[in-house]
Amino acid sequence: MALNKFNTIIEDCSACVGIMGLGYVGLPLAIEFSKKFDVIGYDVNQSAIDQLMSGKSYIQDVPDSIVASKLNKSFYPTTNHEKLAKCDFIIICVPTPLTLENEPNLAYVKSACETIVKTLRKGQFIILESTTYPGTTEDVVLPILESTGLKVIDDFCLAYSPERIDPGNANYTVSNTAKVVGGITEECTEIASKLYGSIIEQIVPVQDARTAEAVKIVENIFRNVNIALVNELALIFERMDIDTWEVIDAAATKPYGFMPFYPGPGIGGHCIPLDPFYMSYKAKKFGLIPRFIETSGEINNFMRIHTINLVEKGLKQVDKKIYGSTVAVMGLAYKKDIADTRESPAKKIIEELVNLGAKVRVYDPYTSEIKTNAGVFISENTIEDTLNEVDCAIFVTDHSKFRVMNLQEIVDVMKHPVVIDCKNLFSNTDKLVYFGIGKACSFVDNK
Repeated sequence: MALNKFNTIIEDCSACVGIMGLGYVGLPLAIEFSKKFDVIGYDVNQSAIDQLMSGKSYIQDVPDSIVASKLNKSFYPTTNHEKLAKCDFIIICVPTPLTLENEPNLAYVKSACETIVKTLRKGQFIILESTTYPGTTEDVVLPILESTGLKVIDDFCLAYSPERIDPGNANYTVSNTAKVVGGITEECTEIASKLYGSIIEQIVPVQDARTAEAVKIVENIFRNVNIALVNELALIFERMDIDTWEVIDAAATKPYGFMPFYPGPGIGGHCIPLDPFYMSYKAKKFGLIPRFIETSGEINNFMRIHTINLVEKGLKQVDKKIYGSTVAVMGLAYKKDIADTRESPAKKIIEELVNLGAKVRVYDPYTSEIKTNAGVFISENTIEDTLNEVDCAIFVTDHSKFRVMNLQEIVDVMKHPVVIDCKNLFSNTDKLVYFGIGKACSFVDNK
């Protein structure tokens, strides 16, 4: 295969780029590529494609205006997989969730590859971006593509480049976030690097696809482990009557050798709660038990139960139990000032409250609903409507809107002024029953 062809069509911007999966990763990437190339945006979700075809975005970081400006000029959304045949590059940006047994679920990746196989031709370049364990590109993707009879390098190219999308982060976007690239061969790495380098400021080529896959896993395991560490410290410091938040902020004044992480009700998003289990699964295939990684996951998962324990503790102060109480869950997104509820701690907290017999109300200023195993919960219209006559309010997410609330106004509308603060939102809490994750006196029983 004439590899120089790829260099030429990248340089003269005549390449056609296909993006498979137009979610939080795929849509921003598709729009960025559409500033230089023709882009075929493929997704199986017809309603999502219909919305894009009307010039509307469903991703907070992608304005309607930019979708409308590129639509049918350089960006072509579709559910027709046959249109992928005209693409020179096809980038896979589909989810990689877990099974019920916390093992990797590569069904979406395999399905995407099987869709590509239907129209795969000589001279195409396939890139996987979905987060996964080291070896997926070579051991899972490559065999499916070669089932056509076409051979990698001779007929098509293959690489891996982990997505780096931080929803809601206006400072670091697709174009200015360094991009790691690893190909099946050195030539594949060079070509993929050149493609991404046409729209991204800094490219970091690595030895091969396995190395690139490992980079993504390490990034998120690092965060998972450090969050677990401060969560465990928060549990300890609560019992020692020490404010974890003050400790961390003070430690962060050290100009070297320390990076601040903060406790909370659990972790969410599309990467941190899942990636450690991908690495754990692969490590066991090599006969190793990743105890440190698995313990971190257990600690972070426990924080949701700890939140419920604080609710129980708080309600006890007003002679109430969870059963029969009305509890408001404030914040449904997994982090502040975004609408993304994927793997949000709020889901498990809501489910546990329902299981324990509570009546649950929810509110989030950015998203209208959250789907849980206990049903779909619709956000109330206002904070006041949500808190009116409730027995307890749990602040799960540190939305900016919550930080500027008047705490006295909260107390005035609640039936019982019991507040569980998971993100260090409030101070001056003398006039209410207050328990906070990692806060001093969280386990002092006044009864």
